[in-house]
Amino acid sequence: MGIYLNPDNDLFARDVRSKIYVDKSMMISFTNENINTNSSYICVSRPRRFGKSMAANMLAAYYSKGSDSAGLFSKLKISGDASFAEHLNKYNVIKICIHDFLNENISVSDCIKEMSERVLRELKKEFPDVDYSKPDLQYVLEQIYDSCKALFVFIIDEWDCVFRIKQNAESEQKLYLDFIRDLFKDKSYAALVYMTGILPIKKYGQHSALNMFDEYSMTDQAQLSEFTGFTENEVQALCEKYNMSYEDTRAWYNGYNVDGTSIYNPRSVTQAMTRGKFNSYWTKTETYEALKKYIVLDIFGLHDKITRLISGEHLPVDTSSFTNDMVTFSCADDILTLLIHLGYLTYNNITQTVWIPNDEVRREYITSIK
Repeated sequence: MGIYLNPDNDLFARDVRSKIYVDKSMMISFTNENINTNSSYICVSRPRRFGKSMAANMLAAYYSKGSDSAGLFSKLKISGDASFAEHLNKYNVIKICIHDFLNENISVSDCIKEMSERVLRELKKEFPDVDYSKPDLQYVLEQIYDSCKALFVFIIDEWDCVFRIKQNAESEQKLYLDFIRDLFKDKSYAALVYMTGILPIKKYGQHSALNMFDEYSMTDQAQLSEFTGFTENEVQALCEKYNMSYEDTRAWYNGYNVDGTSIYNPRSVTQAMTRGKFNSYWTKTETYEALKKYIVLDIFGLHDKITRLISGEHLPVDTSSFTNDMVTFSCADDILTLLIHLGYLTYNNITQTVWIPNDEVRREYITSIK
């Protein structure tokens, strides 16, 4: 049991003990269906405060050999699933939050080096008989698999922070993408790779360096739509428990359309229930400038589009040209697509339209225009 290798279940246990915990454990049934298959590369992108880290904590607690999580999951929905016992605490888990190793003053190269060294130290304790003469994470994992067929589950939180912190450093971004590709692609030791962040995988030209991943984003969550946020039924139950108006809760926090599923912002609903009043909670956790600067600069006539969105219009948008970063824009649709991924707009992939999801977010737009 270590910090990065085979972590314990303390973080998820704390999540479950929280005053409000909504059971999303059936997402594990989805990952179990894909583990150790050609579909075992999963990248999930959602806005901040939409439960990304909680899902990562849950998966680590479930798969990690460093945990005994049967009791923790015994009262959760997944415990009744046919695949529950088969994979429970059966894998070597490496769980990393990239943001822990990177900031504006640290290069991507140094980030990769420090991260690799810390994981290698823990691997050496767990697998002491493997060749560590070459301090390369990929090489060591291959040696471990060759010697004892050990399978690993990789959980990478905030995988995309490189593209948010190093927005204009294309060479560093490519270095990072190459590192992830070389570490995971076609590797027998990787039973499951689950990455989560805000942005979808960065595109270069016509192809992505990480084309082995199945992506689930705010424009297409597919089977994971009900795990993206709180559903109608879950919010109704919370309103009854905390004696809060369901109609007001809907007006304030509903409106995210995820593949036809109506989704509420978990952070905002939780705060409203526990505080007993409706207010803007989620947007206070966001980088306000990420919204404001695009509108004030009126790039590609965006000001007019935002005004129409505030008035309640649904506007057509083409999300296909967005390159999945925060600086490369060729048209207004690219900026609108970024705002979808940041949670400031919601998207219907059937009608290919966007709109402002609820009153909470609309207030931020009105403030920015003022």
